[in-house]
Amino acid sequence: MANIILGVNCNCFTNRWTEPEEWTRLCAEELGISTVQYCIDLLDPYYPWPLQQRICDETLEAAAKYGITIKSSFGGHHSHQHYLGHPDEEVRRESEQWFKRCIDQTAYLGSEGFGTCFAIMTVRDNDNPQRRAMIMQDAVDAYYRLAEYAKEKGLQHLLFETTSVARESCATIAETQEVMEKLKNMAVPMKLCLDVGHRNLGTDNPDDADPLAWICAFGKDAPVIHIQQTDNSASCHWPFTDAYNKKGIIKADEVLRTVNESCEGDVLLAFELGAKAFYPSEFGYVDILKASVQYWKEQMERASCPVSTK
Repeated sequence: MANIILGVNCNCFTNRWTEPEEWTRLCAEELGISTVQYCIDLLDPYYPWPLQQRICDETLEAAAKYGITIKSSFGGHHSHQHYLGHPDEEVRRESEQWFKRCIDQTAYLGSEGFGTCFAIMTVRDNDNPQRRAMIMQDAVDAYYRLAEYAKEKGLQHLLFETTSVARESCATIAETQEVMEKLKNMAVPMKLCLDVGHRNLGTDNPDDADPLAWICAFGKDAPVIHIQQTDNSASCHWPFTDAYNKKGIIKADEVLRTVNESCEGDVLLAFELGAKAFYPSEFGYVDILKASVQYWKEQMERASCPVSTK
């Protein structure tokens, strides 16, 4: 049985509660959460290292004050959007350097691992089988080098997130299994970050569209699962409020049961919820975070799961 921990992916806080004192206080005092997945968008890894170090020190001080554990660190949405899948080889090598900077920051924060999407390609490269195969292999080779660097820095693993469309890679169970097999001999293990909203509706395998099937297939290698409410129109990143739970397809009891049956060790269920910077959603974001946390705590109690927030 898994040790399920309820937490937050800190991209929920970027550009609203960037101050370390503020987002750590929000987690502890308003949400009742003490474990997070840090988001690189909170602190650009291309800032000068003394500046990064100062903000990281402030983050560690605030985390200690409020009892926050930074379990892992993850890429955001505002830099290196192709990651290791850019069509230009020189840019891919620069992205590899960006990964190293992220690893440096992650290690300084005392986190276990860093990750983001595996390799996001252009439409043209994805439609060209030879180019696609080359970029995927190039990413595999890069991850082996990055794993050596991560080991030197003291990380326990790297991880990547599965996606919903082939262009963003690892959007099918079959390709993800193939990639994980290729990466099985890295210096530190490769792990997965699953997302219950990342379902691929465009394949012949119905399991690719089923978040529970993904958990069954990869639970033993998934220390983090992003949770959001959604429907079949997109990866919506809705909250778990009554209104959205009525029209959404994610059922907490089903997710909890599948995690318990398929995962091992600590598993962080990390909220990844969106709210537009527009009236009135901008001003109700804390309320929907609170409601979502409360909903999942209640579901965990009903499922006889220990309610762990740390």
